[in-house]
Amino acid sequence: MKGPYERLVRPLLFSLNAETAHRFTIALLRQASQFDLALRTLRVFQPPAKPKVLFGLNFPNPIGLAAGLDKNAVAIPAWAALGFGFIEIGTVTAKAQPGNPKPRIFRLPEQQALINRLGFNNDGADAIAERLGRLRGSGRWPPVPVGINIGKSRVTPLEQATDDYLYSFRLLRDFADYVTLNVSSPNTPGLRELQQPQRLSQLLKAIGSEPGAATKPILVKISPDLSPIELEAILAACEKNAVAGIIATNTTLDHSSIPPALDKEGGLSGVPLWGKSTALLREIVGRSAIPVVASGGIFDAESAHEKFQGGAQLIQLYTGFVYRGPRLLREIMEAEK
Repeated sequence: MKGPYERLVRPLLFSLNAETAHRFTIALLRQASQFDLALRTLRVFQPPAKPKVLFGLNFPNPIGLAAGLDKNAVAIPAWAALGFGFIEIGTVTAKAQPGNPKPRIFRLPEQQALINRLGFNNDGADAIAERLGRLRGSGRWPPVPVGINIGKSRVTPLEQATDDYLYSFRLLRDFADYVTLNVSSPNTPGLRELQQPQRLSQLLKAIGSEPGAATKPILVKISPDLSPIELEAILAACEKNAVAGIIATNTTLDHSSIPPALDKEGGLSGVPLWGKSTALLREIVGRSAIPVVASGGIFDAESAHEKFQGGAQLIQLYTGFVYRGPRLLREIMEAEK
């Protein structure tokens, strides 16, 4: 049975261009984040608590907001009020950038999917650090862990990627409960090359050498399109450099499930990604003791339960939240009691 969001709100949002709907939603949540009454109203959606400790952090429940929905960290209090057990903002790059040309988000309702080629559009590390500083001073910093997802600026050559990540890390680490290194988006040219063991090890070693980095959990977000050999090398690099966790997975370039007439260039998320991302989750859990945060195709309690059964310690929502709304969190947690 559909809830109010699916019956009333989603049809209105889906009548708009996908990116326009996204901007409108973020604008509303940004406004709500500034008013205590609005935040109290949003709390009616909160799911039952199911506390979990991971990375030395206390999560009120294991459902997080995936990076990409709030790239510029403008609505953090609202996400917490809605009941997310943790919030990951970004992807943030060292330099502000507009992203790829529009249109760049496409809905596929029959497939319950999205294709995006946004390209890390964000305000840049300096502006976001300033915004987070204001939020901390406002007294509305959320009582849940906040992760910050950082990536490479498009204009930065691959050879200078480490310095680019370090710039963002130094500005943002004090605001983050954990930091995610995004080396797997398909929408920034060359970015996935940073998953190569030598480049990944170089990046992880540099981050790990920063003052205070030993106390900051570092996660790595990986692609669902890795071969078993590539995955094995990535896990070895992560284990060698004491990575706290792996986020499995980013969007996929495998569009074989999408009818050619509907297909667009970009990363595919939603239900078509579920099988591939879940298989990779199980492969990681079978090969490594590194905790896994599962993302990809979670649309209901059953698909979330399969992620937990596959070994995920935490899960993240993006496309499922776009299609199902805040009721999805309660549905998942009530089934996991």
